Amino acid sequence: MASPHAPFFPIIYVRGYAMTEREQDETTADPFCGFNLGSTVYRATPDKTKPAKKFVFESPVLRLMSDFGYADVYDNGLDILDGEWEGSISLRSIVIYRYYEQASALLGTGRTPDISQFARGLSDLVLRVRDLACANPENRLAPEDFRCHLVAHSMGGLVCRAFLQNPDLGDDQARASVDKVFTYATPHNGIDVAGINVPEWLSAADMNNFNRENMARYLKLEALYKKTQRVDWLPEEVFPSERFFCMIGTNRADYGVALGLSRTFAGHGSDGLVRIENASVWGVNARGRFSAPCATAYTYRSHSGYFGIVNSEEAYQNLTRFLFGDVRVDIWVDIDSVQLPPEIQGKAVNALYQFELLASPRGKRWYLTRRMAEEDSVACRSHQDLVDPEKKDARSIYLSTVFLANRARVNPARPSLAYGMTLGVRVPDYEVDRKFWADTHYEGGYLFRDTVIVEMVPPQTPGDAWTTRFGWQSDNVGHATESLAYRTLKTGKQVMTIAFGNDNAPGIAGRVRFVVSAWNAAADGQEVQ
Repeated sequence: MASPHAPFFPIIYVRGYAMTEREQDETTADPFCGFNLGSTVYRATPDKTKPAKKFVFESPVLRLMSDFGYADVYDNGLDILDGEWEGSISLRSIVIYRYYEQASALLGTGRTPDISQFARGLSDLVLRVRDLACANPENRLAPEDFRCHLVAHSMGGLVCRAFLQNPDLGDDQARASVDKVFTYATPHNGIDVAGINVPEWLSAADMNNFNRENMARYLKLEALYKKTQRVDWLPEEVFPSERFFCMIGTNRADYGVALGLSRTFAGHGSDGLVRIENASVWGVNARGRFSAPCATAYTYRSHSGYFGIVNSEEAYQNLTRFLFGDVRVDIWVDIDSVQLPPEIQGKAVNALYQFELLASPRGKRWYLTRRMAEEDSVACRSHQDLVDPEKKDARSIYLSTVFLANRARVNPARPSLAYGMTLGVRVPDYEVDRKFWADTHYEGGYLFRDTVIVEMVPPQTPGDAWTTRFGWQSDNVGHATESLAYRTLKTGKQVMTIAFGNDNAPGIAGRVRFVVSAWNAAADGQEVQ
């Protein structure tokens, strides 16, 4: 049975890695551990020689307060974990997990505990929040009905996963209380330096927290790691992948930590610290097989700083739409065919196809997700992947997930939710006999690029049908006029497809596939208010 309070549950924020004693002291001295930082600048282009643009984002804390009525839990100079703190809390509370406090020289021992201890502390905090929420008579809440959201930056996401995935690092009741998890720039598959995973012996400043072999132990993934050499797996039996979101940064250039050495060693395809390929999570079933990608979105933001990911409008919009939104759309492309240039057809060809995606809701000045070749955030497939009949799965490519929200409609009187999606497939660098084939190659060209507007009206009452229209902007700018049919899966989700591409040579053809579902809905299909 759905909670009458859904989806507005307490938010527990888990900050990221603090490497030095100074950083740990700065974290300890900040009541909100960075969740209160805002920004007034953003990059509209990856070219750093061009000036930044102005865009005021107040901070996640302030916006959650002003937009959704949340409040902090500090009272009379005390935190809820302090013994002298008394009272109860509202369900719309922001709680900061101040786990570095015990490690700081200011308020702690000056010695950093193991990440496993941080995970156990998170479990204790969840139960403390539960007890205080249930003690508030206005909430009318039984302990078994309590739920909370975990929101984490960087290593904080690993603390959350250790708590959720390792049965030795927390309480089952605490784990059952977690409704959703949102991570910003978390190294879910560890950190690589100059292309090499941080070694296990590098215990200085707890850097081995990001070594995959060590991660496999505290995430309870030893068998899967041995099989795949990866640790970005989320077993469905411990936490549903559908309730997990990964926000990925793609701007390495503006990450200035260690005088820029971090971004140098992290390399291209990173946020300056975490490589893009290591920042997402994938669900696995009880047989250890891939089940589904966790919801993922990309933004041109760095790991932290003025252009950081936590203090950005784009990430905040993804956060609040994931926690409180009304419609979920998983975006895939299914490739039907690719055509080579006539001159090299029939030859042994190597080529890498890059799939770009931009998605933004109607009337807004930012993207919910942004994957561009210049920002090293594209989805890639080889020519062999797309033509080999034995590689059917490789021709279905997950691109991103967007969440739409009724409260964010430009025109509240209009029942539809709409967004624009730009899909691009770059012309690859063809190689014939291991040599670059330069004839007719023009850098930056596209096999396909167009923007489609999708406008949908979810069922207004139980039993109603979805009404969806679309329109490619090359045909009709700014309008969605063509009806879009759908089929319903056993899960109750709707699948809608739109054909794209052509049979030109070179060319590509396929279908954009949207998997659409009501989000934050009660069991009877009614939205929870």
